[in-house]
Amino acid sequence: MTKSLRSEGHIALIEALIEARKTKGISQAELAELLKCHQSFVARIESGQRRIDVPELVILSRALNADASVLLETVSRAVPVGARI
Repeated sequence: MTKSLRSEGHIALIEALIEARKTKGISQAELAELLKCHQSFVARIESGQRRIDVPELVILSRALNADASVLLETVSRAVPVGARI
């Protein structure tokens, strides 16, 4: 796996986060309010322009009432076996 913003794992994470936000029934702006950040920050994450580190994933999952381990499992399934860093 490369450090590309368009890796299989990164795309899977973005899709899972967007789905969690939509399931919660909130907009990017409402999520930004929960995170105490700007809507543009959420937009950059959802458009794939920004990577998310593990602590940020935990914060995002809490704001979305989503299980971080489930989100990580989604990423794990998307990353090809034998992928490289």
